[in-house]
Amino acid sequence: MSALRPGDITDEMIQAMDTAKRQGLQKDLRALAANIRADAEGRYDSAEPGWRSGVEWTLRWIENIAAQLTEGRP
Repeated sequence: MSALRPGDITDEMIQAMDTAKRQGLQKDLRALAANIRADAEGRYDSAEPGWRSGVEWTLRWIENIAAQLTEGRP
């Protein structure tokens, strides 16, 4: 296997790698949100006031960040 030389890595390759990283992070964030949602289900009724709104705010924030990762990108 030969070593990489300047110019071997194209702009398209860099863009594809960046897109793959963003999509991976987006998937991880959405999995985190799903886990939080599943753990929170059934706890709303017995939780202290404000707990439910805090969970819902957190879930919206995570989804917003996940959506921004690929927004306007190929």
